[in-house]
Amino acid sequence: MRVRRNSPSRGTVELARADAISRHLGHRVKRLRNERGWSLEVLAGASGVSRSMLSQIERERANPTLAVTLRIAQAFGMTLADLLETPSAASSVAVIRAEDKTYHYRSDRACRIRTLSPLNLEKDVEFYEVRLQPGGALRSAPHFEGTREFLTVQQGKVRVESADEGEILSHGDSASYRADVPHAIINAGRKEAVIFLVDIYR
Repeated sequence: MRVRRNSPSRGTVELARADAISRHLGHRVKRLRNERGWSLEVLAGASGVSRSMLSQIERERANPTLAVTLRIAQAFGMTLADLLETPSAASSVAVIRAEDKTYHYRSDRACRIRTLSPLNLEKDVEFYEVRLQPGGALRSAPHFEGTREFLTVQQGKVRVESADEGEILSHGDSASYRADVPHAIINAGRKEAVIFLVDIYR
């Protein structure tokens, strides 16, 4: 015999949605912060949101106000909609335009990093384009345990370092290495180096 269950109330549904958004936001903030190699203190300074509040958000123990969420989005150079956006089945094709500054994680005289994978997806693989000027370097603190990076040199010459080991790579060369230890990509040539980089989280 089938037992008919009562439908959940609108309030229960809305609460469940709020909890889902809170979980999504906590995961997104932590992931974005770690991708940039930022500590909580750095994000707190960039956003004007206290370290303790950011910690609670990442641990999904706080429901930040709209104003707080907006400050966090601006610290990452994103819009509020981009930060809160969740995966949608509306389209099977997701496009990232080359000129979209939302996907530029870093852009200065020495280094430019642009993500080639959607920001809003819960994912274990991330894809980047990295451009290093002569003398420029991308030095990273250890990522999550088990993380590896794979890269291919599209242009120029770079030195890849992982812990105490290093290799010189030229156009067309590829390498993989541990990224759960201090690691770096350094322009070892006299021209701009262009690298395609993939992070794989265990």
